[in-house]
Amino acid sequence: MSADDPTTLVSTGWLADHLKDPDLRILDASWHMPDSGRNAKEEYDRQHIPGARFFDIDEISDHRSELPHMAPPVDKFMSRMRAMGVGDGHQVVVYDSTGIFSAPRVWWTFRLMGKRDVAVLDGGLPKWLAEDRPIEDLPPIIRDRHMTVSRQNQLVRYVTQVARASKLGDHEIVDARSPDRFAGRVEEARPGLKAGHIPGSKNLYYKDLLQDDGTMKPVAALRAEFDRAGIDLDKPAITTCGSGITAAILSLAMERIGKADYSLYDGSWTEWGAFPDLKVETS
Repeated sequence: MSADDPTTLVSTGWLADHLKDPDLRILDASWHMPDSGRNAKEEYDRQHIPGARFFDIDEISDHRSELPHMAPPVDKFMSRMRAMGVGDGHQVVVYDSTGIFSAPRVWWTFRLMGKRDVAVLDGGLPKWLAEDRPIEDLPPIIRDRHMTVSRQNQLVRYVTQVARASKLGDHEIVDARSPDRFAGRVEEARPGLKAGHIPGSKNLYYKDLLQDDGTMKPVAALRAEFDRAGIDLDKPAITTCGSGITAAILSLAMERIGKADYSLYDGSWTEWGAFPDLKVETS
């Protein structure tokens, strides 16, 4: 797979070359942990890649759930995208202000809705700024665009499905959290959550998929990281993390190495760790 792939990952150079394409839509999907003290929307208002729209991960979600930023219902996704001028026939590029952190979550959301012409900006806004590329603080010009959606249910898993996979061992459950959180050596930041991991799951810290400059490692190096973590890529995979954000980095990496039979546990540890009757392992 080439470095620039408009269905998974594109470079800052690729985006600069296509910046004025009429059917390009750029989304700023920056999201920060609640205790970070940062406001992604205010940062977007101050500076963003020219033409970028702000994708609010917390708002464009399923508010019927008590869990944070669960995947939005189809009608809500379509409505929000139409209001943002994103629709059929558009090439979408998603970035975030960390590098590669929350943007893959929006990439996965588009994939869940059956949209494949979507890529993450490799290195995100930090790399764009480091290369002294243009930014602006102007609101985008919105032109309405129709969007059709075909939800791909196989890309998402719920707690009962994950519990079954954990019991049967017929999937690789891959956890993107840090080794200390996975092993239960530190307390979870969200009150009331147990420490540890889903029984039988394996740990591949999302940062191990990234290079020092915040870009994603090449395909061969990604494969090596999955191998180092003891992950059997011949099995279907379920990615998980704290609340479904960094799990999507694992999903993107799987797509990059040509693995298609993966899904994402949307509730992730925020859900699993809150259930008193679900087993937890520590190591």
